[in-house]
Amino acid sequence: MSIQRILDKAVAGERLTPEEGLALLQSYDLAAIGRAADAVTRRLHPEPIRTYNIDRNINYTNICSAVCDFCAFYRRPKDPEGYVLPLEVILDKVRETVELGGDQILMQGGLHPELKLEWYEELLRQIKQHFPQVNLHAFSPPELYAFTKVNKLPLRTVLLRLKEAGLGSIPGGGAEILVDRVRRQITRGKVLTDDWLNVMRQWHALGGVSTVTMMFGHVETLADRIEHLERVRQLQDETGGFTAFICWTFQPEHTDLAHLPPAGSFDYLKTQAVSRLYLDNIRNIQSSWVTQGLKIGQLALLYGANDMGSLMIEENVVASAGTVHYLTLDEIRDAIRELGYVPRQRNVFYQLIDQPQPTHLPTLTPATWV
Repeated sequence: MSIQRILDKAVAGERLTPEEGLALLQSYDLAAIGRAADAVTRRLHPEPIRTYNIDRNINYTNICSAVCDFCAFYRRPKDPEGYVLPLEVILDKVRETVELGGDQILMQGGLHPELKLEWYEELLRQIKQHFPQVNLHAFSPPELYAFTKVNKLPLRTVLLRLKEAGLGSIPGGGAEILVDRVRRQITRGKVLTDDWLNVMRQWHALGGVSTVTMMFGHVETLADRIEHLERVRQLQDETGGFTAFICWTFQPEHTDLAHLPPAGSFDYLKTQAVSRLYLDNIRNIQSSWVTQGLKIGQLALLYGANDMGSLMIEENVVASAGTVHYLTLDEIRDAIRELGYVPRQRNVFYQLIDQPQPTHLPTLTPATWV
């Protein structure tokens, strides 16, 4: 199968087949795949800007009834290191985020076996009461699915009640690899593929939007990565509710899978680029500087990403696995400027929410692509 023919097809806007996507992942021609992904990004985003957002990841609890071999963050119920953040602490964290120019809170936690839906409703209401301007990007599909079990309520009822309490959008966490064989191998007591996708399907049916993720570089095969992308693309065809895709490499340190060699930047850039080529119905791809660091995170903007992701004022899950990268707002903006683009702040809907700054930047053309 000719790699260049596949790349030309994707650049022209034609949909790739799973076999073609797999052939790209099996290829070692990173430069050619990256150039094609960048061409697709330029077609979808011809504007001279690249975006970022400012939010904070508040992990309201680390207590979790599931057992995930890839997670260094969670604690079992009754573990002395387990916690549930008090409301006052959460409100203080939101206040700090707003003072730093943030417009969104990314709020996720473990699958707590005892917290009732009323607890989550009150949490959302209190945050919105104090900070009505903040979007609550909260509760990934594994959490929402667990809420239905703890409360013995239909999924639609759970989603409606949380939406009425202030839930604004849903993060795409907990996807890992959307292949049941893989999920069963690395986790117990956590939502499987069809139910993960159905949470998103029902949320989109209520008019909500969400992001979608992929964590790769552990026990999955390259074919599993393509199956993940295919399931995501199919649901996006159905609902159109995903605003962005984010992929990152598994961080093995301090986990039960620490014996696995970590995926490197080559694999990250290639997988992200192939994702851009394959997901022809998702407009936005976010860089993962949180796992890759500044330079690879910046380079990702030439391998299919049009967004640097979040300033991430606070992050605990990846940091628990020993990977700690922190960037300032100036570093994020400078990384975008160095590539010849104007940095702009956006919200989860990819609406620009800052004031454009007058600037003179070089025009980046395909001839200068590296």
